[in-house]
Amino acid sequence: MGAPEGFTFKISHTEKGLARAGTISTPHGKMETPCFVPVATKATVKSVLPETMKELGSQALLANAYHLYLQPGPDVIDEAGGLSKFMNWPGPTFTDSGGFQVLSLGMGFKKVLAMDASTFRADDVIALNKDRLAHVDDDGVTFKSHLDGAMHRFTPEISMQVQHQIGADIIFAFDECTTLHNTRRYQEGAVDRTTAWAIRCLDEHQRQSQSRKDSPYQALFGVIQGAQYEDLRRRAAKNLGEMVSSGISFDGFGIGGALDKGQLGTIISWVNQELPEDKPKHLLGIGAPEDLFVGVANGIDTFDCVLASRIARTSAVYTMEGRFNVSNAPYRRQFVPIDDECDCYTCLHYTRGYLNHLFRGKEILAATLATIHNERFIVRLVDQMRDALKDGSFLDLRSDFLARYSVRPVSSD
Repeated sequence: MGAPEGFTFKISHTEKGLARAGTISTPHGKMETPCFVPVATKATVKSVLPETMKELGSQALLANAYHLYLQPGPDVIDEAGGLSKFMNWPGPTFTDSGGFQVLSLGMGFKKVLAMDASTFRADDVIALNKDRLAHVDDDGVTFKSHLDGAMHRFTPEISMQVQHQIGADIIFAFDECTTLHNTRRYQEGAVDRTTAWAIRCLDEHQRQSQSRKDSPYQALFGVIQGAQYEDLRRRAAKNLGEMVSSGISFDGFGIGGALDKGQLGTIISWVNQELPEDKPKHLLGIGAPEDLFVGVANGIDTFDCVLASRIARTSAVYTMEGRFNVSNAPYRRQFVPIDDECDCYTCLHYTRGYLNHLFRGKEILAATLATIHNERFIVRLVDQMRDALKDGSFLDLRSDFLARYSVRPVSSD
């Protein structure tokens, strides 16, 4: 089955094992892979201009279908000319299916689903002191808006309709996002539901693509669930990798769900050993520096995560030696860049001492400068991985970085 017009993926370099470099082409431009995709949750990376995100090297941005569905509404974005035009972003865009937000917010875990797989098991997981806002059945999910309490319904068909109206270049199939606390029995049912929903997503995606022929083609990625279980992950990957419905197959794949960080590389390798080699793989919601190396080594092409911008707003910043909170007292009189090796706007123009002052004074500029630095740090780090794959030095880069980064993973946090 040939690639759809306007979307292609070509592998240019491979490393021993699963690591590779390549190029994804979309109607709004190309992405050299592997690459990191910053999260613009509500069609904005919080506190930073879209133009600034381009200047710091971002090749694409990911927005959240759930949030944009609730506000301003997919019809508004469609009328504006699609997500890229709406937010004045010139490059490729992604949207997730809404499944993660519906279920994670519905269970009260917000953006945190990375848990210890060795802890308790329960079929009806809910965060402490939270009310359940989402209820899953075989047809879809009924959920209460976190904004106003209104009731809504997401099905695979609705998710596809919403994402087509939003108009991102790469969209994801609707899936049931579980936690590592769910029982094995529940995980099995969730994989079966996600597989059934994937077929419905392909069918509705084809209907939407045919009815919106004047719009740029949107690539649809299937989402692999299965938690920490090898047989479930492999089964899900094999089923979605071979799936064809309405004459089409998935253009790529996302690896989703809660992931036990201790098994991250193993889980990714299980999945990528089953999926078609010639299609791109995206790791959903993973963005810590050490985890990015694990992902690239095991065949991940693109990543997204809110971590870089979220921790920036709490004054946590990255350096090649580790992470620290610049608002802490030791940095008050340090008139040096956050990281001497960083080429971002913040490091070229401002000091740790100045950022310390901004955070302590609760100035809005603090979040802007810290976010610029953190996003540039992560984008640049994955760019360096890509270059290293091309010249055969990836393993050296990984060992050198992790040796330095482990010296001070957290300083004065």
